[in-house]
Amino acid sequence: MNKDSRRAIVWFRNDLRLHDNEALLDAIQSAGEIIPVYIFDPRVFMGQTKLGFAKTGKFRAKFILESVLDLKSRLQQMGSDLYVRIGNPEEELLKLAGEVKSSWVFCNRERTQEEVDVQDSLENSLWAIGQEIRYSRGKMLFYTADLPFPVTQTPDIFTQFRKEVEKFIPVREPLPMPTERFNPLSVAVEYGDIPSLTDLGHEEFDTNDKGGYTWKGGETEALSQLKYYLWDKDLIANYKESRNGLLGRDFSSKFSPWLAQGCLSPKMIYSELKKYETERTKNKSTYWMFFELMWRDFFRLTGKKYGNAIFQQEGTKGEDKNQYENDRTLFDKWATGNTGIPFIDANMRELNETGFMSNRGRQNVASFLVKDLKLNWLLGAEYFESLLIDYDPCSNYGNWNYIAGVGADPREDRYFNIISQAKRYDAEAEYVKYWLPELKAVPCADVHTIDTVDLSKYKLQLGKDYPEGVLKSSHWN
Repeated sequence: MNKDSRRAIVWFRNDLRLHDNEALLDAIQSAGEIIPVYIFDPRVFMGQTKLGFAKTGKFRAKFILESVLDLKSRLQQMGSDLYVRIGNPEEELLKLAGEVKSSWVFCNRERTQEEVDVQDSLENSLWAIGQEIRYSRGKMLFYTADLPFPVTQTPDIFTQFRKEVEKFIPVREPLPMPTERFNPLSVAVEYGDIPSLTDLGHEEFDTNDKGGYTWKGGETEALSQLKYYLWDKDLIANYKESRNGLLGRDFSSKFSPWLAQGCLSPKMIYSELKKYETERTKNKSTYWMFFELMWRDFFRLTGKKYGNAIFQQEGTKGEDKNQYENDRTLFDKWATGNTGIPFIDANMRELNETGFMSNRGRQNVASFLVKDLKLNWLLGAEYFESLLIDYDPCSNYGNWNYIAGVGADPREDRYFNIISQAKRYDAEAEYVKYWLPELKAVPCADVHTIDTVDLSKYKLQLGKDYPEGVLKSSHWN
């Protein structure tokens, strides 16, 4: 049977793009007719985490919907389309494969348990009807085949991982976007409807620019942001100095949501970064973007190496420090931004209102939850899983393992002094006052230690206008 008479399904997962998409290109090279598919899995979009949070909150759900719509539009421009289903992927794809009599289902392989269970179930079912699933790579900067060690021997410390790869292992060029129009299908396939946010269990909401930025999903926006950050504004040239900012559009790259949904390839970022270094400037900041992309690979490799351990209280170290509590009342104060510690509350309110938080903020609120409140880090990790617009399993849980002291960190008992961090990174209290407008009248020098201030002259009262602190600021002296 020649290629032109063969039919392939391309299952888009967390790779919602046409550029650098190995599964898509493999399918095009193998079959004459391509059926691109995206499936909204109710277990993902309407399910709950183990501790009872919505598995996919409204911000990420909206971002994914926008990304799917953009992918559909881009495929239509190529003479194809995106066929949408709602249901369990292992069932919907099997049904579709039987209907269209495809030869293969192509997809980029996922490595965490829930996704692996789905793809394994599908693979077994396809074998039963004489078809097969073909896996490709879609997430990482480096190819695992290029690494100087097998995945099972990935170094446990990032610094060691970096030393073994950064100067010795080349990053491959991103694969090209398809250039030729897709062949028309010779079989009728129902397009299916893209669900609304309401269909996914969320109320519609207006996207706003709270915090100085408005998110929009999709490959088109991702490539636009890459161009903006590197070429239009030269912001990458100061990334190392600005990355710890807290407010506005330009303090960080904002690439993470598009990376998480696969609207933007890490290899594409790296390729543009090397061009920028050649044509404009090469400095510590341009290196630091590469550094952050290596961290992302490191967490994914750690997830492959340790499997479900990254989701367990003992982490990859396998250590239960017996210090964690599940005090939901105290946790709710943290989650809603009502701890009475302004720097913590501002960050959590930003998360609740936008689905995003800076890297500096994430480290501080996580440290506060685990080291100061002595709460189970899994509560925080699952809350982040629910709300973050840029949630990625390996990065999220890898970072929480790291902060909780049960993961890849050479420093024992890593700890963030919240008051000193607040004074260092929000010296003028601009960030805190933005998200906690009730404190606008308080002088910036007093905001971070508000429990030491006589608030009566500002007509404010702790416990009424702003919560009393769950800890005193003197706790960090």
